[in-house]
Amino acid sequence: MSTTEHRGPDWLPSWTLSGAIPAAAVVAVAFSAAGLVFSRVDLVLIALPLIASIALAWGRRPQADAPSFFSATVGGGADGHESGMLRYTIGIEPPDAAEQVQLRLAVLSGTGSEYTIAASAAGSIAGRVPIVHSGPQELLRAQYRLIGHDAAFFSSVSQPHQVRRAIAPAFTPIDSLPLPPVLHGLTGTHDSKRPGDGGEFRDIHPFTPGDRLRRIDWKATARRAQTPGELYVRRTTATADATVLLVADSRDDVGENVASWSSWSSASSALSGRTSMDIARTAASSIAAGYIRAGDRVGFQDLASSARVIQHGGGSRHLARVLRAIELTGPSGPPLHRVRAPLVVPGALIYVLSTFLDDEAGRMATLWRAAGHRVIAVDVLPVAKLNRLQKEEVLAHRIIMMERADRIRSLTSYGIDVLAWDQSDRPATRAAVLRTISRQAAAR
Repeated sequence: MSTTEHRGPDWLPSWTLSGAIPAAAVVAVAFSAAGLVFSRVDLVLIALPLIASIALAWGRRPQADAPSFFSATVGGGADGHESGMLRYTIGIEPPDAAEQVQLRLAVLSGTGSEYTIAASAAGSIAGRVPIVHSGPQELLRAQYRLIGHDAAFFSSVSQPHQVRRAIAPAFTPIDSLPLPPVLHGLTGTHDSKRPGDGGEFRDIHPFTPGDRLRRIDWKATARRAQTPGELYVRRTTATADATVLLVADSRDDVGENVASWSSWSSASSALSGRTSMDIARTAASSIAAGYIRAGDRVGFQDLASSARVIQHGGGSRHLARVLRAIELTGPSGPPLHRVRAPLVVPGALIYVLSTFLDDEAGRMATLWRAAGHRVIAVDVLPVAKLNRLQKEEVLAHRIIMMERADRIRSLTSYGIDVLAWDQSDRPATRAAVLRTISRQAAAR
């Protein structure tokens, strides 16, 4: 089980006298004065408990140098993905002068709820966080303040404690693997067009210097030989690996609930529903795992950032690096505008994962296609839900979708294959499209 642990820094709370002590002091003085003026002993006796409580509270006032500690642990793994929940535990270690803890806890960037907890029970606050999205995200945000004995003193509010974690997407490696027109690798699991060892039957060819004797086909020699010493060999194709580049467009992250598009930055992540980056992470992980397990070399780039780049490689360790890079991919700061497309290994197959809501990703795809690469555009826009939209918003969404459809048709006209990836609704259709694209590659 993997855990994410957050330990807050030492916090020295600044304590403030509550209104109860001054109010009790005013009442005690008033009763004492009234008892003296009217010679009423009972009024003075009423003031005595108030004076005693004030003295007791002042004697138990919190020390300014007593620190408070905050810790949070989020645990989960494969079992967490199956249940769709992550368990968390929050621990607060208040100083001895605190009697209660007021806690404000927000889950998944929500509005948050407030709790008042006894100081003795503040070290065992537990709950569950639903797994709504993959990728980097804020799971918990907590603030708290301390309340002294009898609420005579209360502290300032602590700084916000954020618990962030990158959630790995659930994925299944793809089975049908489209290939580039030309395989440049020297070894692998795919049949190349050049003669060599390891592949399927290629042809029967006259023996030439360099051919191995064990490849002589005596039956073919007996049928075809015209002169003594003429030999024929049985040739096979060489095996090769494919070079695949995954390009993720993380410049935007839109949810299936269209109502959240206009206020994405302030909306709760639970209200947006499944987002385009959720689908992109699942698609990229499935594609990377499928190719690397087949012995191919895979690289990864983020179209919105030049820092997230994984060079081409193969093997289980490289797959772990690629999956980790995909897991950490998300919108971060102003998008990067590229003047020209990033350099790509010659003969690579390029997957461009984008919503294609603007021209940038399509422009990069067409530049790569013009350079001779085979490009597959993976559409990661989720199926839209138009609930809670006004008529004007529905019309605006329809116009945006029409412009997007024009971009996708333009990609098709350039010879770019388009694959609409859907995480849950149409897996059979996606598999059929992949098989069709794979057969097209074999026929070229």
